[in-house]
Amino acid sequence: MTLRLGDTAPDFTQESTKGNIHFHEYLGNHWGILFSHPADYTPVCTTELGYTAKLTDEFAKRNVKAIALSIDNLASHEGWINDINETQKTIVDFPILADQDRKVSELYDFIHPNASETTTVRSLVIIDPNKKVRLIITYPASTGRNFNEVLRVIDSLQLTDNYKVATPANWQQGDDVVILPSIKDESELQAKFPQGYTVIKPYLRTTPQPDKK
Repeated sequence: MTLRLGDTAPDFTQESTKGNIHFHEYLGNHWGILFSHPADYTPVCTTELGYTAKLTDEFAKRNVKAIALSIDNLASHEGWINDINETQKTIVDFPILADQDRKVSELYDFIHPNASETTTVRSLVIIDPNKKVRLIITYPASTGRNFNEVLRVIDSLQLTDNYKVATPANWQQGDDVVILPSIKDESELQAKFPQGYTVIKPYLRTTPQPDKK
C-alpha cells in the first residue's frame, strides 16, 4: 500500500506496550505521530525514543499523541524501554506497537525492501484530528530524526489550518508568515491581517504571525 498526503490514515488494532491500541479511537480528537524504527536495542533508535519521551510536555501543548512501532515483539519492547529510560534519563510513556505480523507496517508503507527486507525503515507520519495524513518523512537507518523539525511542522500545520497563511523556508514559531495568493480583496486583507502586511511582490506578501501572543 502506498500512503499519500491527504489520505485517511488507515485504522488498525495492534498490541502495544500500553495494551491493545485501536488507532483511531486512541487518537480521538488529537493529532498523531506514528513513527517506525528499524529495531529495538539499537543505538540511533534508543536516542530517538528517548528524545520523544522528553518531548511529552511539548506534544501535550499541541494536542499530539505519539506512538512508535517496529516488528519486534512485546517482550523485546518492554525490556528495551528499561535501557532507554536508563541511558536517556527519561521515562517512555507513549505506546510502542509490537508489529510482528507487519500488519501496521504494510498499511503505512514502513517496509522498503530495497533498504531492508527484515526491518522497518525510519519513517514518520503526522495525522490530524480528522485522521488525514499531513506529513510523511522517511530517513535512512543511519540518520536519526530531528524531532525539533517535527514540532516545527506541527506548529505550521496547526497555524495554517486556522489562518489563510503559509509558512516560509526555515520558519519558526513567532516569525512572519506569508499570505495566500488567493486573497486579493483589500478589505478582506485588512480584516484578516489587522497587524498589517508587506508587499514584496504581488504574490509574495508577509504579515506577522496571526496567533502570536
